[in-house]
Amino acid sequence: MVELYTSQLDTVFHALGDATRRRMLLELAAGERTVGQLAEPFAMSLAAASKHIKVLESAGLIRREVRGRTHLCRLEPGPLATAHEWLSFYERFWNRRLDVLERLLREEDARNASDPKQAPEGDDK
Repeated sequence: MVELYTSQLDTVFHALGDATRRRMLLELAAGERTVGQLAEPFAMSLAAASKHIKVLESAGLIRREVRGRTHLCRLEPGPLATAHEWLSFYERFWNRRLDVLERLLREEDARNASDPKQAPEGDDK
């Protein structure tokens, strides 16, 4: 399964663990941006932005292309798909557990409705 990509997942989740980098990815989802454009909303230096971009690059989440003196960054969605696949396993896990809980609660409600003696004390329905 996805566990084969453990080191890639580690770097992806590390990159996603920072709000600045998540915001940069959000910006890149709308289209390619320069390093300066990515740095602008944070009032950070180009050097600081470049450090964040390097983390995103090492996780494979973005690709940087140099055109003359301009560095353009583009979103690479592949690693996000791998992370989504990993998270989906746990989404299904919790959905199954919650479905069981819902069924048990409905059964309890049905028993209480059919036998008023089973209703908790103080419940004046």
